[in-house]
Amino acid sequence: MNGETRAVERATDAWLVVAAQAGDRRAMARLVARWHRRLVAHGWRLTGDRALAEEAVQAAWIDIVRGLNGLRDERAFPAWAYRIVTRKTGAAIGDRVAGRALATALEDAPVPAPPGPDASVEQSDLRRAVAALPPGHRAAVALHYFEGLSIAETAVALGIPAGTVKTRLMHARARLRTQLEGDSDA
Repeated sequence: MNGETRAVERATDAWLVVAAQAGDRRAMARLVARWHRRLVAHGWRLTGDRALAEEAVQAAWIDIVRGLNGLRDERAFPAWAYRIVTRKTGAAIGDRVAGRALATALEDAPVPAPPGPDASVEQSDLRRAVAALPPGHRAAVALHYFEGLSIAETAVALGIPAGTVKTRLMHARARLRTQLEGDSDA
C-alpha cells in the first residue's frame, strides 16, 4: 500500500469514526466491516487460535462501540482498537489457561495466515521466519510492517513504550536478516 492510498484509508477511517460518534449506524457498520478482519488477524497472531481470536474480537467490539464517543482523536482509532483487542485477547487467554502468563501462552503461536497457492517462495520463507520470532517481536513486526501502524501507534496498541517497540523491531529485523540470508546460502 503506497503512502497516498494509506492516507486516503486513514482519512476514510477518521471520517467513519466521526460519523459513528455522531450516531450514524451505517458508518459504524462500515467501520466494523473495514476493521473486523484486521483485528481478528491481530488476535490470531497473539493466540494462534482462530476461535479464541474471534471471541476476543467480538468482546473488543463491544468495548469499541461503547467507548467510541470517548475517543478524542479519530485518527487514533487503529491503535486504540488494536489496544482493546490486545487486552481482550490477553483476558481470553487468561480465562482459558489459568495461571499461565500471556508470554508463555503465546510462545508456540503459529503464523496467522498461511501463504496461499500464489504466494512466492520468499513470502513463504518470510512467514516462517516471522513465525519463529518471539511473541513480542512478532506482534510489533505485524502491527508496524503488516498493518502499517506508526511506532507510536504500535506502542499504544501493545501497551509498551515507543522505545521498546523500536528495540523489538531492531532485534526482529536483525534476526529475520540472519534467518533469511542463512536460507539463501543453503
